[in-house]
Amino acid sequence: QVQLVESGGGLVQPGGSLRLSCAAPGSIFRPYVMGWYRQAPGKQRELVATILSGGSTNYVDSVKGRFTISMDNAQNTLYLQMNSLKPEDTAIYYCLVHMAPMNYWGQGTQVTVSS
Repeated sequence: QVQLVESGGGLVQPGGSLRLSCAAPGSIFRPYVMGWYRQAPGKQRELVATILSGGSTNYVDSVKGRFTISMDNAQNTLYLQMNSLKPEDTAIYYCLVHMAPMNYWGQGTQVTVSS
């Protein structure tokens, strides 16, 4: 069983930055896919970014150039650096670890972008 603990959300003004963390104290085995999803009020959960165990990354078009996903393998911690935040980035952000055939989800952290 892998338990994920998220942190780093909060309230930030438009144009500001936040860094989300997702700690996985349990074992993470390769190959894996790790990612960040978000869900805004009244909307479906959407994929924001993914990182494979080989290091390749992928982003939804709306965050390209602003968000960076990374993984500290020594600390078993996933990050999402979010810059130039916009009000439309407001959502609950969830981390995901996929180690076939299982998916493990974090508890979610609220990000609110507002002046």
